[in-house]
Amino acid sequence: MSVPPDLRLGRLDVAAALDRPDLLAPAVAAFLSDWPRAGDVLVAEIDPELADTAAFCDRYDVGLDVSANCVVIAARRGEVMKYAACVVLATTRADVNGVVRRHLDARKASFAPMDDAVAQTGMEYGGITPLGLPRDWPVLVDSAVVDAGLVVIGSGVRRSKIALPGGALAELPAAQVIEQLARPAA
Repeated sequence: MSVPPDLRLGRLDVAAALDRPDLLAPAVAAFLSDWPRAGDVLVAEIDPELADTAAFCDRYDVGLDVSANCVVIAARRGEVMKYAACVVLATTRADVNGVVRRHLDARKASFAPMDDAVAQTGMEYGGITPLGLPRDWPVLVDSAVVDAGLVVIGSGVRRSKIALPGGALAELPAAQVIEQLARPAA
C-alpha cells in the first residue's frame, strides 16, 4: 500500500512503517521485514507521555473504537507457565478469567506482570504490539478488531503507534480470531 502524502489519521501524520524502522521496536521492525502484509502497516510518531490509550485517543483525535490494545497474558496449568497475547478494541476488556483462560486450557490466567511482559517481548510497556511477538505465543484477536477496518495499536515503543487493517491481524503467525474474546468496558 503506498501512503498518500496527505494521509492523516485523526491528528496523526502517518508514514509507511517500512520507511520508518526508527519508530519501531527492533522485534517489530524485524518481523515486518518478512511479513507479507508489511506494506499495509503505517506508523506515526507520538509523545511517549501520551502512549496510554485514553490520553493518546484524546490528544490525537483517534476514536476508542479504532484503537486496539495488546495485552500479555500469563497462563498457568500446574507448573507450566505459558504466555499469550490478546488484542481487543479499547472500548472493551479481554475476558481473561473466562474466555481466555478456557481457550488457553489454563487453571489460572492473568495479566503478565510488567517486568515479565517487557522481558518476554523485548518491547516497552505501554507500546506492546502483536507484531514481532515470540512465534510460539498464541495471539488471540477479538473478532471485533478484525471487523473494525483500520486500527491503531502499539509499535513496540511508547513514542509511536502503528495503524493497519484489523483483518491483517488475523494473518499473524499463531493468530486465532475469537468471537467475544472481550466484553464492553465498564
